Amino acid sequence: MAGNGNANNRLSDVVLDETIGRSTPDIEHERAVAIFDLIEENSFHPIGDETGGPYKLKLSLAESRLIFAVNRESGDTVVTHILSLTPFRRIVKDYYMICESYYAAIRSATPSQIEAIDMGRRGLHNEGSQTLLDRLSGKIEVDFDTARRLFTLICVLHWRG
Repeated sequence: MAGNGNANNRLSDVVLDETIGRSTPDIEHERAVAIFDLIEENSFHPIGDETGGPYKLKLSLAESRLIFAVNRESGDTVVTHILSLTPFRRIVKDYYMICESYYAAIRSATPSQIEAIDMGRRGLHNEGSQTLLDRLSGKIEVDFDTARRLFTLICVLHWRG
């Protein structure tokens, strides 16, 4: 558990700002699932915050930057961090391409071909998660599983339908 083992060092809510924009019902569903999975199980602690969580995270976009506005459940501001999305562009693009290959393979490929594509898909997801961990280093402490769930959310924010 991040943040000195405090069980309250977690996200209790994630909100997408209007700057994210709305999409097709399928993509909105994927976003909702990603948020649910993130809230359900996570470890999240802004570096230097002695009070602890639980925290609310509001995500917004501004000029290819992802803004993490972290508040307490009371609404009090904890910190805001701005991350460039540029380091994620290639990984997200490659991840989408391999996901499309995976879904196509499910319909017609052999189990070993599907497994090989899925291993590549998981590898790219892990690479994106590690990139996110690196970008958050010194700002927000998260464990790898939380980074994976956050990366999933970043991916579905890029889907336009």
